Amino acid sequence: MRAVIATVQAPFERGGAEILVEDLHCAMAGRGHDVEIVTIPWQWYPSEHLLYHMAACRLFDLTQSAGRPIDLLIGMKFPAYLIPHPNKVLWLMHQQRSAYELWNGYYGLSQDPRGAQIRDTIRNADRRAIEESQRVHTIAQNVSGRLERFLGIESTPLCPPPRLATELHCAPAEDYIFFPGRISPPKRHKLVLEALSLTEQPVRIRIAGSAESPTHEAELHRMADELGISSRIDWTGWINEADLVDGYARCVGVVFTPLDEDYGYVTLEAMLAAKPVVTCRDSGEPLAFITHGETGLICEPEPAAIASSLDTLWRDRNAAREWGVAGRQHYDKLGITWDRVLDSLLA
Repeated sequence: MRAVIATVQAPFERGGAEILVEDLHCAMAGRGHDVEIVTIPWQWYPSEHLLYHMAACRLFDLTQSAGRPIDLLIGMKFPAYLIPHPNKVLWLMHQQRSAYELWNGYYGLSQDPRGAQIRDTIRNADRRAIEESQRVHTIAQNVSGRLERFLGIESTPLCPPPRLATELHCAPAEDYIFFPGRISPPKRHKLVLEALSLTEQPVRIRIAGSAESPTHEAELHRMADELGISSRIDWTGWINEADLVDGYARCVGVVFTPLDEDYGYVTLEAMLAAKPVVTCRDSGEPLAFITHGETGLICEPEPAAIASSLDTLWRDRNAAREWGVAGRQHYDKLGITWDRVLDSLLA
């Protein structure tokens, strides 16, 4: 089969989405398919550029290449999944969230004078592109729930395994709680910094990841200074895969407090490393994997509640170890494999 994986990427930005696309490509090629990644340059601002990107995607012709037909198009990210194809299958990472649950959120589309018009245009285009697809899958239950809630469209979640699944392991805990991942407002690092300033225990946080915006990163550092907690934070910036595996292996536990996360490799990577996870009641997909008091702690998205959870992990290391082991056992029962994903996508 000749297949195209259609996605978008902002220049110089790389995260879980890009890793997922690469891993899907590798898995399909491993089955003997002739597969190509088509990546469209992407910026979400200013807001009217969303319309330009959408229009461009509708004009792309990916039905053939070099005189040979392309049998399948797999659409993954907005607006790449708008590209038409007679045999299109969607595996949605997420839609343009500022037109949906983040309408009044971090990215300001609602503040644009044309925001409501752009939002409605995005929703109409999504509905058309999704309904013209042969099958609709998502990467998580949370994404499927959002799709049904806003557009009334049913879909099937297909959870991908983390790239580091076979490498993640557990080592004796050292004195830090790990907070890996891209540094951006929806990950709510500010909430964790406020919580750290309220802990009773001498909790230390290791924050590993590159910043989406230098301005936001500077604001976080300034906030840590003002709260008097800078000496208790290790800002590593971007780290390679070996250091990421080591960061998981030697931590007491993992804190992951995003707002309505689509999937989040962090939760699964922590479980694979047999480490407990602290997350929030509004954090989205992590709640599909973490059980309070069994594989981690689920708290209100408030600094005092997160501080109490961090204190619990720091103080009760035996409980932290037991929850981590239970998390690893739970992951092993979930059956998250590439074979399962491909059997559904390529059916």
